[in-house]
Amino acid sequence: MAIPPAGKRVQEISAEAAEPPPRFFVKDNGFGGGVSSAQVADIPVIDLNLLLGTDPDAKEAEFTRFKSALNFWGCFQLIGHGMSNLFLEKVRGVGKEFFSLPMKEKEKYVRSTQSPEGYGNDSVLAENQILDWCDRLFLKIYPQNQTDLHFWPQTPPDFSEIMHEYSRKMKGLVDELLKMMAKSLDIEEDGLLNLIGDEPTLEARFNFYPKCPKADWILGVKAHADSSAFTILLQDKEVEGLQVLMDGKWYSVPVLPHALVVNLGDQMQLMSNGMLKSLVHRAAVSSTQERMSLAVFFTPDADKEIGPAEGLVNAERPRLYRSVKNYRVINMKCFQSGEIPIDTLKI
Repeated sequence: MAIPPAGKRVQEISAEAAEPPPRFFVKDNGFGGGVSSAQVADIPVIDLNLLLGTDPDAKEAEFTRFKSALNFWGCFQLIGHGMSNLFLEKVRGVGKEFFSLPMKEKEKYVRSTQSPEGYGNDSVLAENQILDWCDRLFLKIYPQNQTDLHFWPQTPPDFSEIMHEYSRKMKGLVDELLKMMAKSLDIEEDGLLNLIGDEPTLEARFNFYPKCPKADWILGVKAHADSSAFTILLQDKEVEGLQVLMDGKWYSVPVLPHALVVNLGDQMQLMSNGMLKSLVHRAAVSSTQERMSLAVFFTPDADKEIGPAEGLVNAERPRLYRSVKNYRVINMKCFQSGEIPIDTLKI
């Protein structure tokens, strides 16, 4: 269980332009976690319209690029996803409007220590934890029977309408991506869909990164790999911050205002029997600009035992991981102990 966050929200600390408390200053955490400059990454841009299109040559060429992006980077920027620039601006807009509300109004949606849902800053899971320079609004958005509207802001007034529409579009996108990822692994189209259980979840996390006077020493989000199967990120329209780790070096992911960044998580590494790798990433902050992003985490049913797909275990490639339920619990325990979660499942 999380320890209640100490002190003020990050947005309040930033507004005071004071020296950040010592607990925000980053030390190496085993993931290359020290703050340093990052090279610009040439992250592949994948067009879903071409992947699903009728032109066989264009479809094959785009699928080859898609498969290469998964295997080399563990992430890609997705365009042709069916969401207009205008709609994405509305999604960004309701998030920005929420974080611009007076603190008293935002605190109406504050989370409890029993749940990650709601408004708050970094959940404190260990006494010596380095804190993220980030305030968050975390919501379960699918399936609808699991959403807790108590945490959904009433201001701005169109927040719920826009986020419900976004969740519907995300669910359709997730289903298409699962089919494509299964195809990239040379298994049946529904090979991954059959693994995830009857009630997989989509959880949305608005991340607000205020200006930071010590941006060279502090991170918006520490280096980590997601516990999800994969994550779909809507970046800030203008301000970069997402950085990915490749061969021991950090790379900055360019901002494409109309694109969604898709990155693999630990449960995809588990389901693919290690053929696909979860992506270690972090978020940098700026001393001059605030930034906001929206991450949607796609996670298999917590009550379903998740393990490697049957078609990916054979004599040439033995089973690498044991099957587990509710991988998030393992992820949280490992965070506190300093272990790498996916490694604890190795056979």
